[in-house]
Amino acid sequence: MPGKYTISYFPVRGRCEAMRLLLADQGQEWTEDVVTGEIWQKGDLKKSCVFGQLPRFQDGDFILFQSNAILRHLARNHGLYGQDAKEATLLDMVNDGVEDFRLKYVRLIYQNYENGKAAYIEALPGELRAFENLLAKNDGGKGFIVGKKISFVDYNLLDLLHVHLVLAPDCLASFPLLAGYVQRLNARPLIKAFLESDAHKQRPINGNGKQ
Repeated sequence: MPGKYTISYFPVRGRCEAMRLLLADQGQEWTEDVVTGEIWQKGDLKKSCVFGQLPRFQDGDFILFQSNAILRHLARNHGLYGQDAKEATLLDMVNDGVEDFRLKYVRLIYQNYENGKAAYIEALPGELRAFENLLAKNDGGKGFIVGKKISFVDYNLLDLLHVHLVLAPDCLASFPLLAGYVQRLNARPLIKAFLESDAHKQRPINGNGKQ
């Protein structure tokens, strides 16, 4: 059902770019309901959000909040949650690791960018190594983060690696499997088209201009 999905979010990549990558790569259409600061400050929309925050995601008449819950919902809808229960659990584990990593990035961007950027970049190898090791254990790093098929976690991790390649362009220099992984996923035709689209290019990474 084309166009049944609606993303309500601020005019940034933020927490929604992973789901956009997923939807684009799966050939899905969606509508962007852009929430300006003025709309948000009025308070009515915030009151309607279960946890008082965006994104808000609509799948037909089904409304969801929390970005990782949305990713998992889309994963179930589109066969992106592993081939069995064991793989699904491994994907949950890795996605929790991605979330921990993202929270550190978000704290840097919004709370400690000027004073903390150098130390954050210095510590990056310690964060990235875990994902390099996971790739190495899965078919020698030639495919995806878990299993033989792309999953919702691949889109989430890819987005996080994209923003870190902006923050620290050389951050994958010592991680050949992760570097190859990014190149491989970026080359998927529908992801490539999305990354080259004006919608993606013109959307700021974060809401405060830091990146």
